[in-house]
Amino acid sequence: MAAHKRAFGSDTVPTCYEDLEQADLLVLTGSNLAWCHPVLYQRVLAAKKARPQMRVVVIDPRKTATCDAADLHLQVQSGTDSVLFNGLLVWLRDQHRMDELFVRHQTQGVEETLRIAEWYSPSPRAVAEHCGVDEQDLLTYFNWFADTEQVVTVFSQGINQSTSGVDKGNAIINCHLFTGRIGRPGMGPFSITGQPNAMGGREVGGLANQLASHMELDDPLHHELVSRFWQTAKLADKPGLKAVDMFRAVEQGRIKALWVMGTNPAVSMPDANQVKRALARCECLVVSDCVAENDTLRYAHIKLPAQAWGEKDGTVTNSERRISRQRCFLPSPGMAKPDWWILSQVGARLGFPGMDYDSPAQIFDEHARLSGFENHGDRDFDISGLIGLDQPAYDGLAPVQWPIAANGQSKARLFGNGRFYTRSQRANFLPVTPRPPAIHTDEAYPLVLNTGRVRDHWHTMTRTAKSPRLSAHDTEPFIVVNPYDAEALSLEAGALAAVSSHWGEAILRTRVCDSVLPGDVFAPIHWSDQYASAARVDSLVNDKVDLISGQPEFKHTPVRVIPYRAAWYGFMLTRRDIKPRRASYWSKARREGLWHYEVAGEQRPDNWAARARQLLCSDEPGAEWRELYDSTQSNYRAARLVNGRLDAVIIIGPTPELPPRDWLVELFKLDKVDEKARSRLLRGTPPKGQDDAGRVVCACFSVGLNTIVKGIREQRLGSAEAIGQALNAGTNCGSCVPELKRILAEFAAGAYD
Repeated sequence: MAAHKRAFGSDTVPTCYEDLEQADLLVLTGSNLAWCHPVLYQRVLAAKKARPQMRVVVIDPRKTATCDAADLHLQVQSGTDSVLFNGLLVWLRDQHRMDELFVRHQTQGVEETLRIAEWYSPSPRAVAEHCGVDEQDLLTYFNWFADTEQVVTVFSQGINQSTSGVDKGNAIINCHLFTGRIGRPGMGPFSITGQPNAMGGREVGGLANQLASHMELDDPLHHELVSRFWQTAKLADKPGLKAVDMFRAVEQGRIKALWVMGTNPAVSMPDANQVKRALARCECLVVSDCVAENDTLRYAHIKLPAQAWGEKDGTVTNSERRISRQRCFLPSPGMAKPDWWILSQVGARLGFPGMDYDSPAQIFDEHARLSGFENHGDRDFDISGLIGLDQPAYDGLAPVQWPIAANGQSKARLFGNGRFYTRSQRANFLPVTPRPPAIHTDEAYPLVLNTGRVRDHWHTMTRTAKSPRLSAHDTEPFIVVNPYDAEALSLEAGALAAVSSHWGEAILRTRVCDSVLPGDVFAPIHWSDQYASAARVDSLVNDKVDLISGQPEFKHTPVRVIPYRAAWYGFMLTRRDIKPRRASYWSKARREGLWHYEVAGEQRPDNWAARARQLLCSDEPGAEWRELYDSTQSNYRAARLVNGRLDAVIIIGPTPELPPRDWLVELFKLDKVDEKARSRLLRGTPPKGQDDAGRVVCACFSVGLNTIVKGIREQRLGSAEAIGQALNAGTNCGSCVPELKRILAEFAAGAYD
């Protein structure tokens, strides 16, 4: 056993994020790290540059920006992850790569797990065929995993958001247990959260099936312990409804009061149309938020003004279990209050005892005391070493990783001693029976919709949409279609597409790209009814969930995509926030000093000039109009200036092929538009000798595509680093670096000749 103990290493070594940098093989599966965790991604790139022997494997149905760092991309078919990791487990067994000492002494259940895995994934060839990848590429990954001691597998929403997400996570963990690669530096399975403070929410019991401090609601021992600690006989004794089931219950009238805090379910939930019906029927809807308007707030009977991030005081916990003090740096505006204060006030006024908190420090102390209550090392979450912090000590708390026991001992790395938080203290291998996605494609809905994030927006854009910088990169909702499918379905790049599923419909701009496989499409989740007429993508998403986690299947919904034929297309740039009611399609984006609208309609107005004036305000003193239109009303172009300053531009045509927008957007920054630029307003292109920066590529420094291409051509910029040195692009957050490399490759191929 002495040799066994040496194999685990020290418990005091820093962990998690540094593990990603120390790993010799980093596997990213279901994680677009470059866009979803850009700071961590830059750390990975720096580690890879410093240690060229480090390899990165990306497993994803999409070719994402993260693939820019990949030594190997396995572009698997949607929903086949369990087959792949079962196949890896079986192959490791066949190659005699099991850590026999670790598996024998620290785990249980390996035999049944291997039996089930072999049944569904008997050979690399069978796995490759099922997953739709090249067998040699698959074997390359298998060999790298087998031959590399320090392996970290990072998995995120692409794994979790599935009706078999728990199984997929277990299949990954099985491979690490089988090789003993857990609890040591530079190795282990690592679930990276898709939400800020997701770990902190779980610590305090923020799920319907949990008690606080990681205790289980259906565990009698835990239930009795928490009841005694809180001195109550009224603790819930069965799990509550998870989110999807909860909104069904609201629509059915079984739940009559609902309190929504800091989220926007009318946009973010699957089958979002059903959620809107539920919200409309709810007898008492309370919404706490830091914004005045979003899609959910429209249904609220009671609105409670909450603090925004920079106004909050408390603690957050990141993915590596590190608790950090969050200190406010902005005063609370108006009547905005902390969430803890709102909850405690409501609880006290409803007659519940023990809700008379005075500060976050007092709540944190109770949190710490519960975590250590009759905890003799058998529960993982323990911060009893932080009990009794007075206000100055709490205010000065440095970032610290749990567990922190009452005796002051802490562990930066869990499982380093080979002990696990199970009754036997052994890790459980869990047999995984791969299951396909819940809903299959058919003749009516032949394509698979995958959903996710774009680079510069967050969730439902309640805050990021307010930023002109963040809105400049992707100005309207879109769908990505493989060239093969685009040709078969007569979908043209830049045109509009009608997307429908059994659950809903959307109208999105078409992007044709081989980043998705034939048969797959991708659409971002962010746009709401505030920013587009028909782009709530989660209204398309099916309502099936993982039976254990309750996670919806956001990554696999059968859809139909057809061209959307409008009678007219156009765009409007205006300093006013308007409502283009007669447009059957519209989207809006905040740009610097103006709003950018993309519009299309099924019926052409009788008089575009009158309609434009009605929309864009013609009665202001000093207003000047420049117009161009034909008698058929198919083409209309106008610009409105007030005292020489550009106030609005509208360009309408019979097809989606319209002038670029970016040069016109730049003119809105000027106090006066000179005569040369005025003469080109209705063309939408700059006069000779004046540059158009092009669409924004780098949001941090507002560097446009045309500026980058000009730099590559004239300054002979041959790398992303050279572009950064000359133009600043990619030198801040770094999330545009993959796009810079793509532009370089396209330039070399003659795309910008």
